[in-house]
Amino acid sequence: MAVWIQAQQLQGDALHQMQSLYVALYLIQELQNKAEHQVGEDGFLLKIKLGHYASQLKSTYDRCPLELVRCIKHILYTEQRLVREATNSSSPVGGMMDSMSQKYQQINQAFEELRLLTQDTENDLRKLQHNQEYFIIQYQESLRIQAQLTSLATLPPADRQLREPALLSKRATVEAWLTREANTLQKYRLDLAEKHQKTLQLLRKQQTIILDDELIQWKRRQQLAGNGGPPEGGLDILQSWCEKLAETIWQNRQQIRRAEHLRQQLPIPGPIEELLNELNSTITDIISALVTSTFIIEKQPPQVLKTQTKFAATVRLLVGGKLNVHMNPPQVKATIISEQQAKALLKNENTRNDSSGEILNNNCVMEYHQTTGTLSAHFRNMSLKRIKRSDRRGAESVTEEKFTILFESQFSVGGNELVFQVKTLSLPVVVIVHGSQDNNATATVLWDNAFAEPGRVPFLVPDKVLWPQLCDAINMKYKAEVQSNRGLSEENLVFLAQKAFSSSSNNPDDYRNMTMTWSQFNRESLPGRNFTFWQWFDGVMELTKKHLKPHWNDGAILGFVNKQQAQDMLMSKPNGTFLLRFSDSEIGGITIAWVAENPNKAGERMVWNLMPYTTKDFSIRSLADRISDLNHLLFLYPDRPKDEVFSKYYTPPLSKAVDGYVKPQIKQVVPEFTTANPDPASGNPTYMDHGASPAPVNHPHTYGIYPPMSDSMLDADGEFDLDDTMDVARHVEELLRRPVESQWGGQQS
Repeated sequence: MAVWIQAQQLQGDALHQMQSLYVALYLIQELQNKAEHQVGEDGFLLKIKLGHYASQLKSTYDRCPLELVRCIKHILYTEQRLVREATNSSSPVGGMMDSMSQKYQQINQAFEELRLLTQDTENDLRKLQHNQEYFIIQYQESLRIQAQLTSLATLPPADRQLREPALLSKRATVEAWLTREANTLQKYRLDLAEKHQKTLQLLRKQQTIILDDELIQWKRRQQLAGNGGPPEGGLDILQSWCEKLAETIWQNRQQIRRAEHLRQQLPIPGPIEELLNELNSTITDIISALVTSTFIIEKQPPQVLKTQTKFAATVRLLVGGKLNVHMNPPQVKATIISEQQAKALLKNENTRNDSSGEILNNNCVMEYHQTTGTLSAHFRNMSLKRIKRSDRRGAESVTEEKFTILFESQFSVGGNELVFQVKTLSLPVVVIVHGSQDNNATATVLWDNAFAEPGRVPFLVPDKVLWPQLCDAINMKYKAEVQSNRGLSEENLVFLAQKAFSSSSNNPDDYRNMTMTWSQFNRESLPGRNFTFWQWFDGVMELTKKHLKPHWNDGAILGFVNKQQAQDMLMSKPNGTFLLRFSDSEIGGITIAWVAENPNKAGERMVWNLMPYTTKDFSIRSLADRISDLNHLLFLYPDRPKDEVFSKYYTPPLSKAVDGYVKPQIKQVVPEFTTANPDPASGNPTYMDHGASPAPVNHPHTYGIYPPMSDSMLDADGEFDLDDTMDVARHVEELLRRPVESQWGGQQS
């Protein structure tokens, strides 16, 4: 319903294109309704026309209801894509839809031309068969005449002379007719062969468009979907095209076989035998290419594959139903092979029984689904029991080694006329044995999915790419992981470029022609850090996905801002203004920067930075609650009251005391900015020392309930390390969770 509401809000060409999709569905009912309500003389004529149109449409869908199902699916998919493109892109959708409609129209026109050509050759073949049968009858007549002439030798001369001239004349007439008709039959055969050549030429062209363009594009969309791109879309339209190809190919193959049978039945010297052999070879190549190319992976196995973990995959044969493969359901086997083994396989080198590991539950029978007309095998419970790694090259780590799942099967079509060995390879997978390897494995998969070129040797990818290309890839991944329409802005990407290239330029154009290597991406550590560019970025994604998603979607997190930029932005704002930025020094950390008075110098203001929060911190108390705790934080940059932004995420107040017990609550404070010592008698929750002022200053005073702070708690950047104080908080929280008896030796409180 959400898509339908959005679809109703489309405008201009996008709306027009979407409306046009529904014409076929609504016309039948609407035309019938309109026809029933027409009155008057003009209405009578219109009623006849409308009824005729409705009957035509109804008869079309009555014969092939599955086409209606596919039409509906296509409408829904296209509707979603239209909404997505109209929402996310400033470019006109109408032009893209026009292009797609034109392409589909060309494909459908080619199918119509193929149908007419096939019908034409069917008619010619029947005519040829009829003429040949009549020729054989006349040939038998000539043999009968010849037998009669031979029998005349036993007659008296007078009788022979009386009957022989007529028989000789009749034989001459029949033989002359047979000679002419033999030439005619030969011409028919040659004409039919030439028509079949034309049909097969068009078939090859149509099949190339569908398999090498449309299906390859679908596979590319499937690969990008692995990086968080839009869904690749259903296979129903592609399957309908492939089934039409299969049907047309099979009809022409049967025609060529019948033509060959007619030639064998009545051999006539000439080039037809060679032509028919060529046609038969060509049509076999065409159907072989169709069958082997349409054995595809509908649902890919996970590309980061952990051993001893259950995973699933689905393979599908797009022409299985049309070729009746399901009458003898084939079995599919899954095997994991290395990059080198995949290369050898594509070179047709002998790799039988080669594998790089053991997969449990790796055999599955293909099932035919009558309602959808699909033939597929669903591997639901596979598990990689063990993996055999190859010798690594240079600096390559285990998380850079690529494998693939090989799916293979064998089946026959046409009553065992043709037997096919089919194989297909999954997208590259990286095998890990521990969750700590996941982020580096994901980097390998991301780079491969983003920059793999069609038709590559497995699994070659460029070693370096243009920075804008990488920006597209990581932005796609970020939006998918965070599940947000708010992607990375140009300012965010400039920040990332500065980090990646150790640059200070704020001009996006300075980075457009720069390239980033794989080593820079996830092999070499960033300057002065012990982690790579990807590891830092992946940490940001994970933190945002798990704990900060609503705040990122609200625009409350600037995130991609360095310490100096934060200071420049805050110094022009009133005291208490703060912003949230991702930590430069820690993977998966976010810090609060705010502007306030310098306690050591009257009248001077400075920017303070809290030590970064990580996932372990937010598992204790959420970001919104922590911001609520800190009373000195007043305005979210640039000038939004913090409660206006975060209050909807605050944890509701605890309930009142029950049976004389008050439930404790942990709250965060920064000692330098605590304004009062809470009064326990007031019923307020107990405050815990969760941190301190992160400024590198001396502390002339302390508050009564807080321990004195020493400079040893400061890090090299002059920030306070909250880890120690967080340990205190966790310890107290643990104590508070224990039963009273265990804490106080069984005394009643």
